[in-house]
Amino acid sequence: MPFTDRGEAGRRLAEALAHHKGEDVVVLALPRGGAPVAAEVARALGAPLDLVLVRKIGAPHQEELAMGAVADGGEPITVRNLDVIAMLGVDEAAFEAVRERELKEIERRRAAYLGGRPAAAVAGKVAIVVDDGVATGATTRAALRAVRARRPARLVLAVPVAPRDVIAALQGEADEIVCLESHPAFGAIGYYYADFGQLTDQAVCDILAEFAPPAPDGSG
Repeated sequence: MPFTDRGEAGRRLAEALAHHKGEDVVVLALPRGGAPVAAEVARALGAPLDLVLVRKIGAPHQEELAMGAVADGGEPITVRNLDVIAMLGVDEAAFEAVRERELKEIERRRAAYLGGRPAAAVAGKVAIVVDDGVATGATTRAALRAVRARRPARLVLAVPVAPRDVIAALQGEADEIVCLESHPAFGAIGYYYADFGQLTDQAVCDILAEFAPPAPDGSG
């Protein structure tokens, strides 16, 4: 079992990212599971922590199967898994219906996690996008494209575990990929953690509170 829990995975990932210490870094987590991993990275690098809100677009009647993903941005970034869409015969209306539902969930999460907190500045910085693992790559691809649109100087994907072929397919989406464990026969992300419990919204809020930016008057 490679990882005890997300915290340990984050600490190991932080060690692999130590070459970025001292640079102008912002760490961006994919909630919920990516938040505790990213928190360890942000602590080690002395960097701010923010979120990139992205949702899988699950296939009708098979929600665990990703037919795409949508990420928050000035304009939402949508990624389609065309092979899945074709295999299931999903038409555009059905795809859009699920996409709209997930956009509403993104808005709910924005309000729950961030409230009125401004987004961390990304332009010109080293943006490190962190999750607890990659499965199909659809949500990861959407997240990277959304962050790329914010014009970082360098875009880094950092994950503890992923399928080998998916990491290869994501090479063009980031300037650097740090993946501690890649496997040809993958299964599910949870297989690689002894403790892979679900995180609550409150747990994400508690993590973000630790990294809250100072109040404008300097009192925070």
